[in-house]
Parts: sequence; structure tokens; C-alpha cells
Amino acid sequence: MTMTPFRIEVPQSELDDLKRRLESTRWPDAETPDDWSQGVPLAYAREFCAYWAEHYDWREREARLNRHEQFTTTIDGLDVHFIHARSAEESARPLLITHGWPGSVVEFQKVIEPLTNPTAHGGRAEDAFHIVCPSLPGYGFSGKPTTTGWGVQKIAETWNALMLRLGYERYFAQGGDWGSAVTTAIGIQNQGACAGIHVNMPNASATKAARENPTEEDKRALARAMEYQNVDAGYSKQQSTRPQTLGYALADSPVGQAMWVLEKFWKWTDCDGHPENVLTRDELLDNIMLYWLTNSGASSARLYWESFGAAFGGGGDNTVTLPAGCSIFPKEIVPTPRSWAETRYRNIVYWNTLDRGGHFAAFEQPDLFVGEMRACFGGMGF
Repeated sequence: MTMTPFRIEVPQSELDDLKRRLESTRWPDAETPDDWSQGVPLAYAREFCAYWAEHYDWREREARLNRHEQFTTTIDGLDVHFIHARSAEESARPLLITHGWPGSVVEFQKVIEPLTNPTAHGGRAEDAFHIVCPSLPGYGFSGKPTTTGWGVQKIAETWNALMLRLGYERYFAQGGDWGSAVTTAIGIQNQGACAGIHVNMPNASATKAARENPTEEDKRALARAMEYQNVDAGYSKQQSTRPQTLGYALADSPVGQAMWVLEKFWKWTDCDGHPENVLTRDELLDNIMLYWLTNSGASSARLYWESFGAAFGGGGDNTVTLPAGCSIFPKEIVPTPRSWAETRYRNIVYWNTLDRGGHFAAFEQPDLFVGEMRACFGGMGF
């Protein structure tokens, strides 16, 4: 039951090794088209990594990441790292927020303070939350499972145990990407402590009506799903089938790890063709560093191997009856229509379609994300 205070303190030797590896990179030849269709362009990759080696100040970024209290605790033999930011407001409600791949707790750095201290950020005292942001098993500073079985359902059970261990007998849960799958599983399991959920990537398939007589909204979602399968899902197939093989390259090459992550921030953000249009280079590197410094390329990829085919809660009834909210950002991988979502989330009490933002909603559009949390959970009973 021990909660051990945690601070990020990377040895200088690891930073020196990173710089050495960056400076001795063997680069591939350039892509043949004049765009990103074959992956991250060589010229940008070299520019990005030169900045990483020469100008990126990890110590300054490390201090920023340490401004929120962090802890580790052991659950079922695994060390779980989490940010725990408590609000000073007496009426604050606990909110568990879960990231996905290729993200990390870095995604939520810009929303923690507005959520915990709303009166200083355009909100009301009743909008306050106590925030718990865990790192997924095998990600960031959480432990790496050494046995199989750590899929979405197990993580959902672990997160519920974490919230109870923290003394939160009732809480809300939120997530996107794998965080959406974990949050959905918390809702499916419905062990009694979670009062409601919010997802910004609803886990739901196309309805029969959408396949046979699609609306314009259905057609857009179906087209995006087809594009994902045809040109964007290679990473997923690799990680869900042979994550260990991939891991050798990601563990050995910081450039390889960086580009494996960076490509998705180009593709999945609402960035008008370039990731630095929506996130700073330092922000992108902060997230990449949590993969590189913890050598978690392989361990993070194993979540795909563990969970594919069971991401929505396993066999049986995979529907959520808890109150649920959904925020649909326009550049989400698949902007799920409400009619699809209602087949899984049977008690949708909040639904909103936004005009900007993508897959990494809190990271890209923190103000909009905070507004969605206030609007969604403000209308849910607790």
C-alpha cells in the first residue's frame, strides 16, 4: 500500500550517451517523393535531431515535469508511476486521466493546473478536479511487465485499485487512444467506484446502417478508417505481432525511436501538414524522451500484442452503462459518429464535436480539452 514519492532525475551519463548516439547516427538516404508519404523526411529528421543534440535543455524540461507531485506504488507486482495533483478546492472531484501510444503523461502537462485550480484559469470553484495521471505499464517511469497478461482489462482493474488506494471511493475516468480503451474497460467492468467516463476516441465500430446506407458523416468516418488501414496502420501490425523484434532498433537508436513517434504526431495532430504548427519542438522532444530515457520502445509496443482483439473488455457484454461523455476532435484518426458510439456507450450524457484538434487533444488544444472536462463532468452526478 506504500506510495513512494518520485522525481525524475536522469543521470548525466545517460544524457551524455544520448548526445554521443545522436552525433554518430548513420542516416538513410532521402525519400524519393517530396512529401511525408514515405515517412519523416530526411532533411527534417536531421534538423530535428541536431536541435535535440545541441539545443534541447533536458534539465530545464525535467524541472518542468517535476513541478507536479509524482509517486510510485506497487500493484500486483508492478510498479506504477503516476502524477497526483490535488486541488485546494474542497468540492474537487477525482479525475483519472490515461494516455496512449505514442503519448505519455507529458500530454497532460498543460491541462493539470487549469483542472486543479480552475478559478485561476477562467473557471469556477465547482469545476475543480483532483488529477491522477498514471503511466501505462511498460511506458515512461512505470514498471515493465515481465510476464504476459498486462492488457487493457488488467490495466483497468489496476487503475481502479490505484484510485481506491489513493482514498478515492468515487472518481471519474478519461482517456484517448489506449487510454480510451482502458477507460472504456473501466466502464464495462463497473466495479462501483467509477461514477462516469469521458473519451475523446470512442471505441465503436460502424453500424449496419452506416455500412449499408451511410450518411455523409458515416462516409467521412468510413473513409478515414479505410485510409488508416491502407496507409497508416503498419506500426500497429508490427507492434501487435512482433514487438520484440522492433524493440531492438528502438532501444539502440534514439533517432529511430524519435521518428517512430514523431511520424504519428505529424499524421494524427491537427497541424496543417507539420507537427510544429501545433506543438513546439521541445514539447515533441519531452514526449520522445520519456520513451528513450526509459528504454520503453519494446515494452510500450507489447500493449498491442497483449490487447488486440480484447481492447473493449474481453468476451461477454462489452457495453458501457455508466454515464459517458464523448468529445470528437476533427483530426481524430476516425471521427466516430454518435450513432456508432451509442452501440457501445449506452448512456451518453454528453456529446460534442469540436472545430479543431486531433488525436492528442489535451496536448494540442489544452483550453478546449479543459472546457470539455468541465462541461462533461459538470453534468454528471457524483
